[in-house]
Amino acid sequence: MDGIFTSAIIVAAGNSTRMGYKQTKQLISLIGRPAVEYTIKAFQNCQFIDEIVVVARSTDIEDVAKVAFNFGKVTSVTAGGNTRMESVARGVKACSRCATHYAIHDGARVMITPVQIENVLEEGYRSGAATLATPVTDTIKIVDENGLIVSTPDRSTMWAVQTPQVFEKELYKRALKNAMENNISVTDDCSMVEALGETVHTVLGNYSNIKLTTPVDITIAEALLSKRK
Repeated sequence: MDGIFTSAIIVAAGNSTRMGYKQTKQLISLIGRPAVEYTIKAFQNCQFIDEIVVVARSTDIEDVAKVAFNFGKVTSVTAGGNTRMESVARGVKACSRCATHYAIHDGARVMITPVQIENVLEEGYRSGAATLATPVTDTIKIVDENGLIVSTPDRSTMWAVQTPQVFEKELYKRALKNAMENNISVTDDCSMVEALGETVHTVLGNYSNIKLTTPVDITIAEALLSKRK
């Protein structure tokens, strides 16, 4: 798109604690291919993505690079930090100076599609901050430290946020700087933008855009991938 340069930052630097594997979950085999390959391929095939930066654990750099550099849009595979925020910050640093927008994605969300990426990018270009999300289908409970239910939020107002999350470059850099300087702990990038008092727009995602977190997710992902093929 004219005047727009979009850098995708694929964060694949998690430690896979809940998966219970010694191997990073981004390199787990899904139907014979490394998991992160499916993620990168979706961004490679998205017409709006100009470059891809992959952030990996330092111990996985070589293995991830062997996969990543098979795709022409990948310009860098860089080592992550101790936290997700630090890892994304390193990814931002590796991006082209031409970047006008960042599309930040969890490497373990292997079911993302080019169409979903395009949908959230279009809203990000329009509003400056957007994320894929889906309405919550389960009843959510607020529970105290003793495991007792405290309250039940209105499910109709609750959405499960996914990635990619798309931000205009200068807005995101302000949010990142603010979060780092004030030691703001976040689990996603939208939270940093929200901390500035800025609005993030949601774009309806797909329930299949799961994140590989526990062993059962591998079974689900392989079933979904087999169905796609």
